[in-house]
Amino acid sequence: MKIAVRNLDNKQVREIELPEEVFGYPYNQHLIHEAVQAYLAGLRRGTHATKTRSEVSGSGRKLWRQKGTGRARVKDIRNPKWRGGGTVHGPVPHSHAKDLSRREKKNALKSALSRKLADQSIVVLEDLDLASHKTRDLVQRLGGLGVSGKTLLIDSLENHNLALASRNAPKLKTVDALAVNVYDVVDRAVLVVSESALNRLVEVLAK
Repeated sequence: MKIAVRNLDNKQVREIELPEEVFGYPYNQHLIHEAVQAYLAGLRRGTHATKTRSEVSGSGRKLWRQKGTGRARVKDIRNPKWRGGGTVHGPVPHSHAKDLSRREKKNALKSALSRKLADQSIVVLEDLDLASHKTRDLVQRLGGLGVSGKTLLIDSLENHNLALASRNAPKLKTVDALAVNVYDVVDRAVLVVSESALNRLVEVLAK
C-alpha cells in the first residue's frame, strides 16, 4: 500500500510504500478499547482517601455510662454514625493501573493506525519544519492542507517551532514519534506526520 508525501504547500512530492504488517493490521475494537482504558487508568493518581474512626480527631472517652441513662449505648464521638465521625469502608489510596503486554500495546496501535489509514485520516508531510513559532501560521498551514479539527502532529520533540506553535491551540497536540499511543490516535480526527517520524514509528512497530 502506498501513500502520498506532500510538502507544507500541499504539493505532492512522491509516494512511499507502507508496510502491510503495520498499516494492514486487522481492526480489533476490543483490543483498542483495552489499550485506551489502560492509558486512562494510568493517568489516575489513586490518592483519594477518607479517614476511619481511628484516624479522625476526637476523644476516645466514652460519652456516657452504658446503662441507666435511657439513651442508646454509645462509645466515643468518633463513631461513624455521628457528625464528624469516621467513614466506614471509604476509599483508600491504590493504583488503578491495568496491565497490558508490550505485544498487546503494539498490536492495538497498529490496529488504530490501520483504521486511520483506511479512513484516509493520515497526512504524511516531507517535513514539519516551520519558519515561525506562531500558532496562527501553523493553523494556516494546516488549513492549506485541508486539515481542521482535533489533530495529532507527530514529529521529533526537537522541532521547537512546532511544539511552541501547537501548544496554544487546544485542538492540536504534538508528540514524538516514539511517544504515540492508542488514545491519542483514536481521540484525534486527523494524524499529520512527518516522513522521518513515520519511518521511526514503523521501525518500532514492525519489530
